[in-house]
Amino acid sequence: MFGQLDFVYQPSRDVAADLEHYRDHLGADIVFAIEAFGTRVAMVRLGAEPPAILLAEHLAGETPVLLYRVDDLEAARAELEDSGAELGPEFGFPSGEGAEVLLSGPQRLAIYEETRPDRVAGLAGRFDF
Repeated sequence: MFGQLDFVYQPSRDVAADLEHYRDHLGADIVFAIEAFGTRVAMVRLGAEPPAILLAEHLAGETPVLLYRVDDLEAARAELEDSGAELGPEFGFPSGEGAEVLLSGPQRLAIYEETRPDRVAGLAGRFDF
């Protein structure tokens, strides 16, 4: 049911400072750093293979969300709910629409359907801050 782990959605209280750390100390490539809708979001890559890291000031909590791609969000939601899993409300992010799988522990997982496959490429190289 769960596809590839494409993204780690990481809460950040200061995306600009986090970007500096990822770039200067970890050698990450910064894909984009956007400021829109009253928040900052940036994408970094630590290697050629997924997952990419999305730093987001608007993401609640301290624990990152592991985002797994599925072919069909509604079908995956139904399958998970039929198995007794509980899902949170749907959310949007650059690559598509997703839903968090609610877990009893501190771990955070989400599924998403890639409905905007060209969006990340369109944001690449955009540095608002």
